[in-house]
Amino acid sequence: MSRKPNSEQRRAQIVQALMDTMAEHGYEKATILLIARRAQLTPGLLHYHFHSKAEILLALVQALAGAARQRYLALAHKATNADERLAAYVEARLGLGEGADAGAVAAWVVIGAEAVRQSEVRAAYQHAVDTEMALLRELLSASLAAQRKSTANVEALAAALLALMEGTFQLASAAPDSMPVGYAAPLAMQLVRRFIDAEPPTGC
Repeated sequence: MSRKPNSEQRRAQIVQALMDTMAEHGYEKATILLIARRAQLTPGLLHYHFHSKAEILLALVQALAGAARQRYLALAHKATNADERLAAYVEARLGLGEGADAGAVAAWVVIGAEAVRQSEVRAAYQHAVDTEMALLRELLSASLAAQRKSTANVEALAAALLALMEGTFQLASAAPDSMPVGYAAPLAMQLVRRFIDAEPPTGC
């Protein structure tokens, strides 16, 4: 009896191939033929798993968001307090250690650009951003509460930190030689801690 193909593995292979192809050619020029070649599959087999390139891109959005979440969970596993969990999050998003993936960062920047042009990509990107904002609010609120600080400005801080990260991704992809190596995670955490320190105590 012949072995059934592993659809999940094939789909992941195709999504990875799109990410790698975009890194070389951008999304517009990442044709189905190039993606299939990168995945070492025929275009017909690629179309068996995905109906279109746009569908692969949507799967890539989910894959990148999931990978970012898993990196955070791995780093936060040994955290014992709110500050350490927040630091694990910042390290997961901006750190250059184990699990860092420059290709994934570049792909996320391309996805952001496509979100401006494609409504389906925009919806997926918006969902990823909303999920990220919810996690950031939770982590920042816990850190503020642990230091008995007001959480009144947590929404603005979460938005500012997310904007800082997205800007860092853009610069890391478009002008890597202009930025200091390894600056992002420690500086972001330093800025967040200064903000927390400056917030008024609870009840003020």
